[in-house]
Amino acid sequence: MTPSPPPQDLATQWKLACNLYPVYFEIAREFVIDVEPCPALADSGGMPDDEAVITQAVQWIEELDKRIEAHQFRQFLQTSSMVAHDGLGDLLQYFLAKQSKSDSVRDKVDFLLVQYFSQAAPSQIDNEVDLGYVAQSLDRVLGPVDLKAPVWLNALDRVLDSARKCRSLDELLHSGVLEQGRKAKTQAGDLFFLPVALVAFTRYGYLMRRVFFRLMHGDLNAILDGLNELEENGVETIDCRRAQFSEQEPIMRLRMICQSWKVMFQAEYSSGQPLRMLVDLRASVEEALGRGKTAAKPDGSEPSLPAPAKAGGVAKGPAWAKGAAAGAGAASVKAAGKFAMAAEAKNELPANPVPAEAPEFEVTASPEWDADEPPQPKKKK
Repeated sequence: MTPSPPPQDLATQWKLACNLYPVYFEIAREFVIDVEPCPALADSGGMPDDEAVITQAVQWIEELDKRIEAHQFRQFLQTSSMVAHDGLGDLLQYFLAKQSKSDSVRDKVDFLLVQYFSQAAPSQIDNEVDLGYVAQSLDRVLGPVDLKAPVWLNALDRVLDSARKCRSLDELLHSGVLEQGRKAKTQAGDLFFLPVALVAFTRYGYLMRRVFFRLMHGDLNAILDGLNELEENGVETIDCRRAQFSEQEPIMRLRMICQSWKVMFQAEYSSGQPLRMLVDLRASVEEALGRGKTAAKPDGSEPSLPAPAKAGGVAKGPAWAKGAAAGAGAASVKAAGKFAMAAEAKNELPANPVPAEAPEFEVTASPEWDADEPPQPKKKK
């Protein structure tokens, strides 16, 4: 069993509640969670003399937190500028002090630690960052950590090694690597909260994010290069129904969408749905170039495709992709992320979605990421 944290004194509880109240109230507003304001926290000044007032304030945070799903928590923190590095530390202090830790608490702590470390890590840090460096960066929230890791944590390095061997997002998503990482977290149970395990899972999450950025970068460049090659060959539209677009999708519009994705992936938000569409769009481009294969169903039959777009070649992609294309090059980073979240709320998503609760699909800014402009088409000779 993991050691139980010492109970917090009233002053610490009050200070934390005051710091977390505006964040939690904004999360409730963002996801339309019906909750009444807490008068004591809304008008907080000095620490109340009445212990019951402090208890009510702490309970307000506790009850609202139970209603906020882990993926909502991540989405908000990755698109909001109201929580800085110190704010992440306050949230970690709140969750790590809990006597009883649910799966939701585990997922929130897992995300917060990687965010916290990512903001503290220098840009020149390499992929071989060790446990000692991560522990040093997390010292404020975890304190001194005995880095003698139990043998079962070695599985995380094996998962990372497998992920680094993947050459595309499609290979990563179908390799079973991500499922192995999630399995390691769930099987850890209460041992997940051992200080050395928290350090190891933070290192794992950070390095897995870097793998995502490398593969996303490669997929986007491959798509853009393929679109340029198709244009040079006189092709103006391609069949992108497998990526939930139209049967005659204009190459110019696809290029705009890819550029908007670069903005979205550069931002501190990404979900499984854009990743899945990115994979399918690359497959569509490669198929148009005569290099791809049409995916078959498990029973060997040909895959069913969405109905073709109506006459005129008007794109029928998801709402967030339409908006992204319309605002490519002009929309703000946060707005790009909002397109995806708005579509998720309306269920305007492609088939076979990646589970929203998978923390590995949340990708934050990385020093490896190169937010350059897409390659320009070569001039025809």
